[in-house]
Amino acid sequence: MPNPTRVLLWTDSPAPYVAAIEAAGLSGRVAVETLARTAAPSEAQCAETEAMLAWGAPPGLLPRMRKLRWAQALTAGVEGWLALPDLPVGLTLTCARGTHKEAMPENILGALFHLTKPYCAIVEDQKSSHWRRRIATPLNGQTLAILGLGAIGQEVARLAGALGMRVIGTSRGAAPLPGLAEVFPPERTDEVLAQADFVLLLLPATPATENFIDARRLAAMKPSAWLLNFGRGALIADADLIAAVGEKRIAGAVLDVFRQEPLPATHPFWTTPGILVLPHIGGMHPRRDTVVARLFTENLGRFLEGRALREVVDRAAGY
Repeated sequence: MPNPTRVLLWTDSPAPYVAAIEAAGLSGRVAVETLARTAAPSEAQCAETEAMLAWGAPPGLLPRMRKLRWAQALTAGVEGWLALPDLPVGLTLTCARGTHKEAMPENILGALFHLTKPYCAIVEDQKSSHWRRRIATPLNGQTLAILGLGAIGQEVARLAGALGMRVIGTSRGAAPLPGLAEVFPPERTDEVLAQADFVLLLLPATPATENFIDARRLAAMKPSAWLLNFGRGALIADADLIAAVGEKRIAGAVLDVFRQEPLPATHPFWTTPGILVLPHIGGMHPRRDTVVARLFTENLGRFLEGRALREVVDRAAGY
């Protein structure tokens, strides 16, 4: 009988992954070890691990893991992995792309409702027993532009369309997609921005998208339009956004992701009127580990059988 494949679960929440491995009938074929996120793999783990689930890895570690052939990232974004100066060429890296599909679209809709419905102001009115009639702005008939039409973007488009919104967006393929009035190639982004009442960023972090939303692209937006970033913090030139919001060249922004997290207390985003800071709530929900565990376990079965893995990272594309 062959030796079991050595698997390292480097996370503070290993239970859903262990349970998924057992439910899939793979526990007899693997030897699973768990490791807290703040701990470092032992020499034995470095020497023997063949497959690993992890949030990331520090420089210098992966080359020491000479038997490691596959790493499953716990996140959809993998810029931290790809920035490693010693990421082994032969290591297959897969990401958690698509596992935010349950929570993130709802949180994005929540942001849209926050911007157009006066519930927060009404809560403040109630504190002083003040009856004040407030008018909600309909989303029906407004245009939502989604930059990045992957699984999350397409689900947001479906839900926004059900609310009567006109949804447009950009995609590398620019092929028609269900629920979208029009899909544009990235080089026509300025046309998309000019039409939008709300601009949603869902692009990956790559060299090509660094500071994608800068002063020039902000100038292409309507003065009444809102920017929502649920993609990656590096998509926005921070100073340009602060200036655009402060000078009322756009209505404002809802930001869920940042270049540095937690966002430093001294960052101007905190105190710029018109910018709402969210503490990276977009994709998280109480069952997310269970969702990621399904993907990981499917990939583990494929790995053991020598089949192609799902959600393999394209290193050249950056995601």
